[in-house]
Amino acid sequence: MSEEIKNTRLLLEAVEARDSENFLESANVTHYADLAEIYVGLNGEERDFFTTHIDMESLAEVIPELPDTLVEETMERLDTEEQREILDQISDDDRVDILQDVSDDTRERLLELVEPDDIEITKTLLKYDESTAGGRMTTHFASIFGEMTVQEALESLRKESDETESFARVYVVDSKDKLCGYVRFRDLAFNSRDTIISDFMRPVKRYILASADQEEAVQLVSKYDLFVLPVVDEQHRILGIITHDDVVEILEEESTEDMEKMAGFSGEGSEETYLNTPTMTHFRRRFPWLFGLAILAIASGIVMMKFEGVLNSLFILSLFLPMIVSAGGNTGGQASTMVIRAMALGELDQDSIMRVAWKELRLGLMLGALLGIGMALVTMIFVPMFYHDMPAEVSFIKFGITVAVAMAIQITSSTLVGSLLPLGARAAKIDPAIVAAPAITTIVDVSGMVIYFFVAKAILGL
Repeated sequence: MSEEIKNTRLLLEAVEARDSENFLESANVTHYADLAEIYVGLNGEERDFFTTHIDMESLAEVIPELPDTLVEETMERLDTEEQREILDQISDDDRVDILQDVSDDTRERLLELVEPDDIEITKTLLKYDESTAGGRMTTHFASIFGEMTVQEALESLRKESDETESFARVYVVDSKDKLCGYVRFRDLAFNSRDTIISDFMRPVKRYILASADQEEAVQLVSKYDLFVLPVVDEQHRILGIITHDDVVEILEEESTEDMEKMAGFSGEGSEETYLNTPTMTHFRRRFPWLFGLAILAIASGIVMMKFEGVLNSLFILSLFLPMIVSAGGNTGGQASTMVIRAMALGELDQDSIMRVAWKELRLGLMLGALLGIGMALVTMIFVPMFYHDMPAEVSFIKFGITVAVAMAIQITSSTLVGSLLPLGARAAKIDPAIVAAPAITTIVDVSGMVIYFFVAKAILGL
């Protein structure tokens, strides 16, 4: 049994037995991320025991790791002095995250508990939405002045060493905090102590505005393989940094959000585990999309009624209808997924619409033609083996051609629709992930039926 599993088991046993001594002993050797995971799985009384008996230093590390939905509930379990201590011990960015996760009334009350030395930076960071670079940055970064010597810079950094998030990059600023460049810590170590910083500092080529979307920060860090990414304001003053752990959290949140939207979920995602998320929360997030898609699917029934005569005159058409419809849904879903992924990685912009359309049109024609030919052969060879009532005026060859043409048109149009819908959604200021696979599938289901029946009427003369 690994040490982590053993500690977790002992801690849970201590909580269940309300054994404060063993609880503290186990909590002290358990990582704060594991403590947070354990806390999420506890019931109300067990959480009371947890917050009552754990030391405030450890709890200050645990709370920022909790799902958004549990932050306010957990803070409310503490008295005023404990809340004040928590807000004082955590970093500026974690403090702001907590304040963004609670209700407006609670936020105002907690702001009054923030120490005077921290209140200004806290209010400044609260101005940025939590999904922006400014909302995700940490303000504990290393900075020095260009006119300093290496010796002076090291002495300055030594004073800030306990609170600085990362020394991978030490940023050089002027008297107004404008970003001038950076040095690596190894540069300070290997240059003589009387060397001036400005003599060997490097230019900062990659940075991001605090108001930019957090996904843009992830793209910059990933594309240019950055250790840290400086965050600046419109005057090019450095405000903070995005670190690798921030990027990991953003990626997890964004990928989960996009995956849920593509699956047809609505509303804000819950950070709680699946089993700990209330059933009504799942219901509220799933119902709107399902209801909307159900209404849209009525169009399929209308199409069936409209072409009832075609089906009655040649019922064998119904054998291939599900195949034509599902082929469109599959290809449309594939195209939309590829385009949404490319957009998320910053590979596409609004100027790319025509290039995407031309690329997917060619791809759709190739896929449609090949699949159409394949299904035509299947129709001509295998259908006669079990179906013997084909009207004389409708040969198996004509029927196979009908299936092939309908298949080719359906796949081509579905590929084009699936690729352009996400780009159109972004142009309309809608999250492209909202143009979810279920929506695309429903749309191409209707179009597939229309295409199939019109082609059958035209070729077979029904």
